[in-house]
Amino acid sequence: MIPGGNPQALIRQLNDLKPAPENILIVGHEPYLSRLIALLSSGGTSATIDMKKGSLCKLETEDLEYGHCATLKWLLTPRQMELMV
Repeated sequence: MIPGGNPQALIRQLNDLKPAPENILIVGHEPYLSRLIALLSSGGTSATIDMKKGSLCKLETEDLEYGHCATLKWLLTPRQMELMV
């Protein structure tokens, strides 16, 4: 993903994938990635999501749509993942 990407276009591209994947991993840059997570989990881009470099988060959704459609299940910083090893 590019930093100034269009979330509506991304959601449209993901929904057009055939066959529909069960899981999707999105890798991106800030601030776009945090704004996308905020949009999908809260419906707006003003929620503060602090994605450090190398962070990982999990969202769950039944139907990927523009706006509040997902639940933020967890967010791990690189330090937290390091402690898990």
